[in-house]
Amino acid sequence: MKFVDEAVIEVAGGNGGNGCLSFRRARNLPRGGPDGGNGGNGGDIDLIGDAALNTLVDFRFTPRYAAPNGKPGRGGDKTGACGDALHVRVPVGTTVLDEETQTAIGDVEHPGETLLVARGGRRGLGNAHFKSSTNRTPRHATEGAPGEQRRLRLSLRVIADAGLLGLPNAGKSTLISRVSASKPKIADYPFTTLTPNLGVVRVGDDASFVMADVPGLVAGAAAGAGLGARFLKHLSRVRLLLHLVDAAPFDGSDPVANARQVEAELFAYSDALRERSIWIVATKLDLPAAARALEELRQAFPDRPCYGISAVRGDGVDALMADACAHAARCREDAAAEPDVAKRQRELEERIAEDVRKHVFHGVSNEAASDAEVDTGR
Repeated sequence: MKFVDEAVIEVAGGNGGNGCLSFRRARNLPRGGPDGGNGGNGGDIDLIGDAALNTLVDFRFTPRYAAPNGKPGRGGDKTGACGDALHVRVPVGTTVLDEETQTAIGDVEHPGETLLVARGGRRGLGNAHFKSSTNRTPRHATEGAPGEQRRLRLSLRVIADAGLLGLPNAGKSTLISRVSASKPKIADYPFTTLTPNLGVVRVGDDASFVMADVPGLVAGAAAGAGLGARFLKHLSRVRLLLHLVDAAPFDGSDPVANARQVEAELFAYSDALRERSIWIVATKLDLPAAARALEELRQAFPDRPCYGISAVRGDGVDALMADACAHAARCREDAAAEPDVAKRQRELEERIAEDVRKHVFHGVSNEAASDAEVDTGR
């Protein structure tokens, strides 16, 4: 199935049913009085998290959703039926943004979690509702209100314990293919990874964590260059970033300079990502020049854990995965045991999410500007 991490949909809540204008008539009740019933409320539209989904591709083919309308009231004080709520299933990790106001509506972060995105219209009132001691024959009823209509942008961010970060061909796909069942494309040219890959890494019989691999970053990625800018949002939910650095680049570039370039793009995307745990991982340790580069990286980043691995031979991989798994377990335990820790994590995630939303709408604005230039022949 094709991976799609953004989609635009239109949703419309159901219209409320009209109230009924009616008077009761019977042979034995010549003045039966008003008996027009109320209409039913229109149906709401809810998004519901589904763990079985991992892409938004279905919304490219079905971009419009409308909830059922409420039924009108009838004579005899009969109330119209309410429209049923429409439940639309989305992948867990979906952020919902309002296209017109450019504001966040909410996130769907857990399986079964629901998010109201369009309210149904309120019911209309029948003339029986307006009956009183001073108005015994009301001759008016109200119409049902229209349902809420919105144009929404759905943005999917994968949820993982650890994320792989680095330049193209730094060895990210090779590593995730070695430690998990994920089978990403691997080749000796840049940008072989075109979509995020998720893999479950099992360290023991009862110890595992989820790792995400995203397309490599290049200079200017935060401003839209390359493929990384679009997928940087997938690193916003992970609590551990494994920064893979090619210790023996084929172009002879400096590994330390490459590492600083990648992190500059990361922090340009969201300065709040500085507060995430970032580990340096020197790859391709099986090559002769890698050992020296590993020491230079340790000197350049003295306050970071620094690992050396060879994903091809497996050197250092088990130790790295064991430490990453232990870190993920500690994060979960600390958040569950200490409310202050959980609160700080939520606040940090919200700051990062705000930066993600800015980049999402900035990207939409750039696309619109490009289309305008094409239309005007510039």
